[in-house]
Amino acid sequence: MLSIAPFRFNVTPPLGHTLLGGLVPPAIAIDDALEGIGYILLSDEEPIVVCVLDWAGLMNSAHLEFRTTLAAAARTTSDRVALHCVHQHNAPFVCEETRALLAQHSELPPVFDPEFLAACQSRGADAVREALRHPQPITHIAHGQAEVQHVASNRRVDRDEHANVQTMRGSSCVDPALIALPVGTIDPMLQSVAYFSGDQKIVSCHYYATHPMSYYRDGRVSSDFCGLARKQRQQEEPDCTYLYFTGCAGNVAAGKYNDGSPNARQKLTQRMYDAILASESLLQPEPIQSLEWRRAQVSPRSRPTPSIDTLGATVGGSDAPRVGQILQAYWSSWQRRTQRDAPLELNCLRLNGLSLLHLPGELFVEYQLRAQSMRPDHRVAVAAYGDGGPWYIPTVAEYPAGGYETVVAFSEATIDDQFTQAIEKLLG
Repeated sequence: MLSIAPFRFNVTPPLGHTLLGGLVPPAIAIDDALEGIGYILLSDEEPIVVCVLDWAGLMNSAHLEFRTTLAAAARTTSDRVALHCVHQHNAPFVCEETRALLAQHSELPPVFDPEFLAACQSRGADAVREALRHPQPITHIAHGQAEVQHVASNRRVDRDEHANVQTMRGSSCVDPALIALPVGTIDPMLQSVAYFSGDQKIVSCHYYATHPMSYYRDGRVSSDFCGLARKQRQQEEPDCTYLYFTGCAGNVAAGKYNDGSPNARQKLTQRMYDAILASESLLQPEPIQSLEWRRAQVSPRSRPTPSIDTLGATVGGSDAPRVGQILQAYWSSWQRRTQRDAPLELNCLRLNGLSLLHLPGELFVEYQLRAQSMRPDHRVAVAAYGDGGPWYIPTVAEYPAGGYETVVAFSEATIDDQFTQAIEKLLG
């Protein structure tokens, strides 16, 4: 008999806490709370934990430690925990190695507060233990999908005659020429996966590939338009637990449809909400006949760490020295990790003819489309932004094309082949 135990806990940073690892201003207001939401699957094998945080990122040893904490509470092992971030930018960005590297520079903000991280882990463990006191039987699984209207657009569509990226469209855009360019390569579909106990929907998960920011850099903490759409749906059905996962969105954002205004946030929220409703309307529960947890590991090689000046000049703008110093510390943390050969975890939850693919890093959308093409007979939903240690993961073809994402892609281009093989193994 299968059962499920949904849980949720607060991960909202206190006022004054660093946001995005110090790359944007700290928290001055809480517009809406940030949450950790998840579920535990219970069967005759060890429990499986799936969880997503309204954070910008969680990486390297901090990601493993958080997974280990949730695993201990669920009485399972860390390799059976999938932990993701939605990737909102007015939110915490947590890397212990980077915090330690930058702690000696008093002029820089702390990457995060370790006491805050410990409190979030503790709340997460308490939520898991409490959930396990009230598991609910599940009998059916359902899948639906719907096209999201006027949200996602590719950031890398402005190219010269050699296909090199020129101006980035970004998460928001007010340049009419960039806005007029085509949508570019995206996955237009939002996918929904729901667990049922008989006729009752217990947990509903939604997957879509776009950067989830309408505007940020103002210190106002928010789950932004994807989180707000999720919360609206949650309010309507309080007896069902709603989760939202960001897919492979490294080169995808809302820039074509977003001018960075509060009004645009409202419109994007409504479009996401409409897509969630449309996708859920197509759910057709079928009895759960099989459940399988698959794992794979990859050990990418780090590219040489650029200088502070190089990083700052490329992506730092007027704040180049400080931004370059912070980025170099994140990159150095990844390089040290690869030197000690601490691999990245990938996993896949297989339910009947449905594959829920859990991936680390900030992958380009082509990886998601590639995964779906590998199993045309399966429905493949993709959650990225697991362990964020490697930052951006372009495809091998995009490395020489330039653009912001390739500048802060920490790994060698061989990571493409490694990930492709691992995904093929998980879906095969």
